[in-house]
Amino acid sequence: MNLIISGTNRLGSNSLKVAKYYQQELVKQGENWDLLSLTELPPDILCTDLYGKRSANFAPIQAKISASKKIIFIIPEYNGSYPGVLKTFVDACTFPSSFHHKKAILVGISSGKYGNIRGIDHFTGVCNYMRMHVLPLKLHIPIIQDELDENNDFYNPNTLKFIHEQIAEIIAF
Repeated sequence: MNLIISGTNRLGSNSLKVAKYYQQELVKQGENWDLLSLTELPPDILCTDLYGKRSANFAPIQAKISASKKIIFIIPEYNGSYPGVLKTFVDACTFPSSFHHKKAILVGISSGKYGNIRGIDHFTGVCNYMRMHVLPLKLHIPIIQDELDENNDFYNPNTLKFIHEQIAEIIAF
């Protein structure tokens, strides 16, 4: 199984819209990818699932992570980096088996003009520490609110070119 993670727990996020877009595009290519939104995390994760503790609510999430071979992280920019909830999620997962030697694909998005370059760099360091193999082609999509149409589809030809290039590399990765 492969997994796409929407890297925030913010309701109605652009990250989830982008994650769903990637999922649809991968399905068109005959790929089967599951989707995990961090809105699905237990609300009390800080008390129930860190430091080796496990809750019944986190068990199905851990099962998805454990079963995945490739993981696409859609990561919004929060204060010049990635969301704290994404780090909390990673910390809650069983270490090292959840991510050890799995393949990571990183997509940064932001409402500003840099597409979360720093956050993707920061998260690359986390992935390297967890011994994940990171796809070299990392996308940075700036001004995300102008990139999606009313159906939450990308329409800018340049952005589509890079997304489809990355998707081809994801499949081959």
